[in-house]
Amino acid sequence: MIRKFGFVAATVLLSIGQANAQEASVGKDIFDQYCATCHGHDAMGAGPLTELMTEKPSDLTMLAANNTAEPGVFPMLHVIHVIDGRTGLRAHGGPMPTYGEIFSAEVEDEMENYGAVLETRGRILSLALYLESLQR
Repeated sequence: MIRKFGFVAATVLLSIGQANAQEASVGKDIFDQYCATCHGHDAMGAGPLTELMTEKPSDLTMLAANNTAEPGVFPMLHVIHVIDGRTGLRAHGGPMPTYGEIFSAEVEDEMENYGAVLETRGRILSLALYLESLQR
């Protein structure tokens, strides 16, 4: 009975996370809250903090165009890894925060471990999907 409930709860949470990840507004809201300060609301790398930074933030609208492995293809997995930062690619070696840790810390107290993992991954996926929609 407990196993069955756990499976049903996980399925519901996963489907909610997938629905949220597919909403463009979710990714945009996350971007506006966490990323626009450095990358700008247009994601072109000219946010209000750039004048205080030693490294200019990337133009996130050119990720597909600048993809050397597959020119013109949005590097989804790479983008997810950079945003997450816990997978070995520590924020592309620069000053960018590790958002996997930040998102996880924000939801850990509110949810059980599995729910916190799903919420964190959903936020990262939503943000990556939003960035994919901005490509020029």
